[in-house]
Amino acid sequence: MAGLATLLLLADGRLPSGGHAHSAGLEAQVSAGRVHDVASLGGFLQGKLATSGLVSAAFAAAACGDVTRCAALDDGLDARTPSPALRKASRAQGRALLRAGRAMWAVADLGREPHQPVALGALAAAAGLTPGQVAVAAAHGTITGPASAAVRLLGLDPYAVHALLARLAPVCDRVAATAAARSGDPVDDLPSAGAPLLDIGAEHHATWEVRLFAS
Repeated sequence: MAGLATLLLLADGRLPSGGHAHSAGLEAQVSAGRVHDVASLGGFLQGKLATSGLVSAAFAAAACGDVTRCAALDDGLDARTPSPALRKASRAQGRALLRAGRAMWAVADLGREPHQPVALGALAAAAGLTPGQVAVAAAHGTITGPASAAVRLLGLDPYAVHALLARLAPVCDRVAATAAARSGDPVDDLPSAGAPLLDIGAEHHATWEVRLFAS
């Protein structure tokens, strides 16, 4: 089993996997006025953890536990992602993540461009991480990406934003533990929590001619 340093490498926001180009739906919510300060960002991040964070962590853990399931897991994520714009963004991030991961580890051939959580799970397996470890990385990435985007979009105090992330760390751990415990479930039984407002926002965001983030 790989150690903590490997997990930190995979979860590092400086990993050249293109995550900095995405706001995880935050840019559209900022434009709509729903997120405008640290407090409203906290609500947004808690919602992300309870929905896409749980789903991403469960699917990443499942892919890590058994890479032969990746095609079925990828289909399962398609079914859980009704927004074409979000499907496109997830696959773009998955493609970039695989490119970065293959420079470091011998990653299994997945036969397709997978969604980001499936790619993350496959990389974790190649790196020798456990489903529980990659679930933490997935849940962690669900909130750190939009938190960083919030600093750029709203000019928030980065110290206050990181204090918020520190307060959410125990929630992140609980979500990851729940996801890892479900990693052996059949694909149809894995978490499927959704956020329709983010799906709608993503489709609206995709029509903008000028935007700071790809999604």
